[in-house]
Amino acid sequence: MSTVTEVAPTETPRPRATVRDRLASPRALLLTCVALFLALVASVVVAIGLGAAAVTPAETARYLWAALSGGRIGADETTTYQIIWQIRTPRVLLAALVGAGLSAVGVAIQAMVRNALADPFVLGVSSGASVGAVGVTVTGGLAALGVYAVSAGAFIGALLASFLVYVASSDRGSLSPLRLVLTGVAMSLGFQAVMSVIIYFAPDSEATSMILYWTMGSFGAASWGSLPVVSAVVLLGLVVLHRHSRALDVLALGDETAASLGVGPDRHRRSLLVVVSLVTGVMVAVSGAISFVGLVMPHLVRMVVGATHARVLAVAPLVGAVFMVWVDLLSRTVVAPRELPLGVITALVGVPVFIGLMRRKGYTFGGR
Repeated sequence: MSTVTEVAPTETPRPRATVRDRLASPRALLLTCVALFLALVASVVVAIGLGAAAVTPAETARYLWAALSGGRIGADETTTYQIIWQIRTPRVLLAALVGAGLSAVGVAIQAMVRNALADPFVLGVSSGASVGAVGVTVTGGLAALGVYAVSAGAFIGALLASFLVYVASSDRGSLSPLRLVLTGVAMSLGFQAVMSVIIYFAPDSEATSMILYWTMGSFGAASWGSLPVVSAVVLLGLVVLHRHSRALDVLALGDETAASLGVGPDRHRRSLLVVVSLVTGVMVAVSGAISFVGLVMPHLVRMVVGATHARVLAVAPLVGAVFMVWVDLLSRTVVAPRELPLGVITALVGVPVFIGLMRRKGYTFGGR
């Protein structure tokens, strides 16, 4: 007599949840943003305290609180307080703003043109802004605008570069990603040549050396006077880009898909180009041209939170701000008392990271 053995059905193993799956819920995304914001605050306090005259985080926080609340400090602490509040604090805050702005602008440009290699530097926007800023600095143009002359020159240069790249790349209203990148690279080289000519004919050799250093990126000229305009423009730009996150999702799918969903690609690109040019111009005016931040940060964030731009634009500015604060700290401490240009450090970090991303199995524009 044979017996039949009942075999229990085997359960299909569930795929292991990825980090992106865990961050899919709004609550998880909110907690991530809060954690990144706390990391940014901690990074700012640590960066303000470190330098030639090192100050502990607790003492740094006490000085900052005294400055914000009008508290008193000892007479023997005046010099340290001035270093913390008047020199380092505006510099570190400016680094955070520029890092956030570059990351957000990179996200927007890559979606607008549907190209993973696009950023303000590759598309020539940063080079155009540099030409405008250097031209105003050397020639004294736009003097009627006072302290905002350099920012205005950088914005005009960035807007002109964006317009030229867009016109030269478009073909009967369509925008080829490959043509856009090639045109942007060519325009970038052209603007760099114009900037070299301006610097070559500059009458003051000291000004020339300062401009050359500035074009490689530096927050050495940061002051409280430059923060209000940069803060207003960058924060407003972040808000506008986030409000366009749905349009960026559609633009990333292609013009035909965007048109079928009722989104006018040309209209949105024109308005977004103005926002991108304004934010880039203001940042270049105060920090110079900093490469790779707007290129690499969006890719790293997309790999973690996905390609939905509402999530990417919520996380990328915070990641970029933290990154730039530490880059600036390295630039002024590694070879102190001299400073390394910011562009050197971002390139040394960005190049291997970007190559690693490209070699990552299954990597696409929005991540895996």
